Amino acid sequence: MTICRLEVSNPAFTPDNTQFVTVHSSHLNRRHDVSIYNVNAQTENVPIIVLMHGVYGNHWVWMGLGGIHHVYERLRSEHKISEFVLVMPSDGGLRDGSAYLPTKGHGNYEQWIMDDVITAVQKTVENVTINSPLYLSGLSMGGYGALRLGAKYAEQVSGISAHSSITDLLELTEFVDHSLDAYDCRNLHESNIVYWMNKNKNKLPPIRFDCGREDILYSGNIRFVEELKSNGIPHIYETFEGEHSWEYWHTHIVQTFEFFSDIQTHRR
Repeated sequence: MTICRLEVSNPAFTPDNTQFVTVHSSHLNRRHDVSIYNVNAQTENVPIIVLMHGVYGNHWVWMGLGGIHHVYERLRSEHKISEFVLVMPSDGGLRDGSAYLPTKGHGNYEQWIMDDVITAVQKTVENVTINSPLYLSGLSMGGYGALRLGAKYAEQVSGISAHSSITDLLELTEFVDHSLDAYDCRNLHESNIVYWMNKNKNKLPPIRFDCGREDILYSGNIRFVEELKSNGIPHIYETFEGEHSWEYWHTHIVQTFEFFSDIQTHRR
């Protein structure tokens, strides 16, 4: 039992269609938080999108800084996307960012996402079940998390979409001051996205990602695209005007919702 306890917000006092959950996790040996939107979803086995934030962020930033629930509702009202539950976890709270990786003695932030967070949503949102399709998305460090976890756990994931992504763990040093030695990458390939994509090449879900041309991570994304091409890994890559900013992510989360919705349509 990896979840020791769940504390769930009261809908009478919570913003409409929103839920906050505090998860007491044995993977982290402490408490961390998840924001969930569209908890009143009516679809049976409603699919979930796990949205991973970047360095310095927390569970509330997707809504509180990115306003993505407004984008989701607009697209739904225009009948452009199918129904999802939006799951927005803390990265686990390691220093400036956990990178959603295992660490040496600080907790397993990979299993926090792939075990604790998903189980917590299944336990607290009525129409989310073990049969709900799982989609992974993220921005910056969260984009790295979505690409890496989606590739490593390919059989569990229905689609991957990432924005302004760190594509090599070394790029994390652009944002943090601490040593990368904290991350448990004793296996040489553990942090390498392309390694996991090659390892699970025949199982990979559809993959898309994008980056702004003025983004600090743009050149890294271009190198990553070339690496995927040289390894024959199918993907969609898009570039747009924009920087590493919430304005960019608020605008281009549309591509994620539409991409996942298209996958759902073809699943039926």
